[in-house]
Amino acid sequence: MGKDKNWWKRAVVYQVYPRSFQDSNGDGIGDLRGIIRRLDYLEHLGIDAIWLSPVCQSPQDDNGYDISDYQNIDPMFGSLDDMEQLIQEASKHHIKIIMDLVLNHSSDEHRWFQEARKSRENPYHDYYVWRDGKEGTPPNNMRACFGGSAWEWVPEVGQYYFHQFSVKQPDLNWENPQVRREIYQMINWWADKGVGGFRLDVIDRIAKEPDREITENGPRLHEFIQEMARETFQKSDLITVGETWGADTELAKRYSNPDGSEFSMVFQFEHIGLDQQEGKEKWDLAPLPFLKLKEVLSRWQKELYQCGWNSLFWDNHDLPRIVSRWGNDKEYRAESAKMLAALLHGMQGTPYIYQGEELGMTNVRYAMEEYCDIETLNMYQERREQGIPESSIMDSIYAKSRDNARTPMQWDSTKNAGFTQGEPWLKVNPNYVEINAKQQIEDPDSVFRCYKTLIHLRKRYDVFADGKFELLLRDDERFFAYTRENQKEKLYVICNFYGETADCSLKEPWEQMELLYRNYKMPGNASLYQPYEARIYYIKKQP
Repeated sequence: MGKDKNWWKRAVVYQVYPRSFQDSNGDGIGDLRGIIRRLDYLEHLGIDAIWLSPVCQSPQDDNGYDISDYQNIDPMFGSLDDMEQLIQEASKHHIKIIMDLVLNHSSDEHRWFQEARKSRENPYHDYYVWRDGKEGTPPNNMRACFGGSAWEWVPEVGQYYFHQFSVKQPDLNWENPQVRREIYQMINWWADKGVGGFRLDVIDRIAKEPDREITENGPRLHEFIQEMARETFQKSDLITVGETWGADTELAKRYSNPDGSEFSMVFQFEHIGLDQQEGKEKWDLAPLPFLKLKEVLSRWQKELYQCGWNSLFWDNHDLPRIVSRWGNDKEYRAESAKMLAALLHGMQGTPYIYQGEELGMTNVRYAMEEYCDIETLNMYQERREQGIPESSIMDSIYAKSRDNARTPMQWDSTKNAGFTQGEPWLKVNPNYVEINAKQQIEDPDSVFRCYKTLIHLRKRYDVFADGKFELLLRDDERFFAYTRENQKEKLYVICNFYGETADCSLKEPWEQMELLYRNYKMPGNASLYQPYEARIYYIKKQP
């Protein structure tokens, strides 16, 4: 795999949220040694790489996205030796490690910023974005993403520093060549240790111009990314994925240009924002516009074909569980989880599985005092002050809280789901007795087995990687169906997206095709689909 420069086009990536994956020392917090302990499980699933949510040293003001030392590991997760051992042990299991790097900003506890705030003459002062002003009168009215002014006064230097996120996350000054050199040296240091790639947090914000109130997609953005790629990524076969909330398909073509000048791919989020009221926050719930979902996913498939590359995902550490969101986590939990998996894994791109997704793990319904996510807690307080009924607020939290994804991994039916011998940092979902890895590995009809099968199919058939996408039944309110086709092979992926039996109007010689996958055991009518039924048909073309 490592000898192929584009190995990631056939790879499946598994995201680990270390705090919630596996605790090895009984402190209730997952750690690197816990991940090492579960590598056999991940190899059995068949994944090729682990995307590790941030593990660098951090005060944890923003769950590790505030890094105080890029070349050390936070003691919460272990040591640098543990990290090196994880890289080595993962390699023995044919798994690469993808690190999560935050290059737009650092922690205010980073030694660079500690020096920068001492004086304007300090050589590190220009590592950050400063503007003159008077205390109480910021340079402009820009707001931080986490609320409040984007400017913070520092009396020692009589200036404001710029922060797009928390006040403890000062923005790095990418206009300074020395900052860029330090970052590139750090990336190469990790590459030399054997990491397989990087996920770049909010990377589309590095070229900010606060005087012009520009944050995303600044004028020098692609210049900076291309320089970084030349100095780091292009020197080996690293996988790189940029988090780009502001990307459309045209921008994504630049980011993921096949010439390798920028990234392997980007995370885009157009489909993720569909089930909220237009112009409102994610908490303002709305039914999923199914035809719009088909249109969005189809457009990204078609417009990046042969001129870019897609990342494929339903879940991550910031999103609710997909089976609870767009499936049915009660009567048809397993069936809808498998359908959603087949729908996504049949597309072109690199699939990302978020820990527990392969088990059909579900959202939680905690009492308010049991939630930990700062975004959830702030929203609850703000909406209570606005007089919004508690029942409405809780419905939003049950649907969209980030804690839905952050509950401990459900390994078995023993106490705390086998996650920890101690008190877990976040309460385990009570349904772990019914939904857990041990039970599913042994069940040939489990959600886990579905994911394992889909991963195997993607490696076996070239058409999953290179086939052209065509949407079928565009205006059908029940079915999400499409084909993938190259010169030698053709796939039909047909999914009944809802919980009622439905007749599919597609008329093809199904009996002449191989049925690669179906999420129901019993033989069925060629045109009649059970609730949440998914099928993948295959044709090998005549030479």
